Amino acid sequence: MNKNNYVAIMAGGIGSRFWPASRVNRPKQFLDIMGTGKSLIQQTCDRFLNLCPKENIFIVTNSIYKDLVKEHLPFITDNQILCEPSRNNTAPCVAYTALKLAALNPDANLVVAPSDHIILKEGAFIEALKQGLDYTSKNDALLTLGISPTRPDTGYGYIKFSNDNQEGVHKVERFTEKPDFDTAKTFVTSGSYLWNAGIFLWKVSSLLSAFQKNAPEIYDILAAGNEYYNTDQEQAFIDKAYPTTPSISIDYAIMEKADNVYTIPSEFGWSDLGTWASLHAESDKDDHGNSSNSENALFFDSKDNMIRLPNNKLAVINGLEDYIIVDEDDVLLIFPKAKEQEIKQITGLIKEKKGEKFV
Repeated sequence: MNKNNYVAIMAGGIGSRFWPASRVNRPKQFLDIMGTGKSLIQQTCDRFLNLCPKENIFIVTNSIYKDLVKEHLPFITDNQILCEPSRNNTAPCVAYTALKLAALNPDANLVVAPSDHIILKEGAFIEALKQGLDYTSKNDALLTLGISPTRPDTGYGYIKFSNDNQEGVHKVERFTEKPDFDTAKTFVTSGSYLWNAGIFLWKVSSLLSAFQKNAPEIYDILAAGNEYYNTDQEQAFIDKAYPTTPSISIDYAIMEKADNVYTIPSEFGWSDLGTWASLHAESDKDDHGNSSNSENALFFDSKDNMIRLPNNKLAVINGLEDYIIVDEDDVLLIFPKAKEQEIKQITGLIKEKKGEKFV
């Protein structure tokens, strides 16, 4: 394995669209959503052990999840866990990671990826990453893996790429955030667009140059602590400085501004597992499209439902179509799949009316 290859796994989100299974105190990356016997973050970390040694894997998370990270990934050392004291979106956490790694290894070549995605074809995924890391090691490039779209999905961002390519790497012409259905259909038909998977590759030196040029307001705040990274003073500096950084995504702060952005069109069985419906799409189903995590779900005259039950509970579902039912003992969710994007807003109302106990 290349000793200069590093991976940063972003694991600080709450996963509110997966409520009530995903809660503030145990979000979805720490759940065995797929019923494999491993949490999503464990599956993600296992995947990257095929790319770099375990000491080169870093976890970026909220401070409140540090103990959960150590519980799920006991081989990860304290210095490999970057604890954010506030939720400032992805750009500040990527800048923090880059500065910390630059202090460890100026030649670091970095993959940044979410902790809660599904990758069905792991061999193809690792090969795409190796191809990308080889390219970024030799070029001043900000690279993203783009997913060849299979349908006009309005829940994903899109990447328009140039037909010209070098070793399978294409220049990115523009990003488009979550288009309407007709626009998405046009994108898919054109063959010139990819889904934005949020998986990035870059040399740390190239990334820091991009921050200096395109987001100096983030770089200047966090680079002021260069002398503290990888020392026992790092967390104290981060606790003070990090909350003062702007809250902005890496897409808006860097990728949509830079002129050296590239993509590799990829197919490796990817899903961002962002919602219950996306889990339903990836799950085994009966002849009527119903999926459940339990053999104790009995369906009659029902189709296309997503059911999640405690192990000791029997559920009888009759005459229901296209619904999400999630029973977490203290919370029962019954929600139409067509309106699942409203679940995130519902959790806000619940917090307002019932306090934080149920969120």
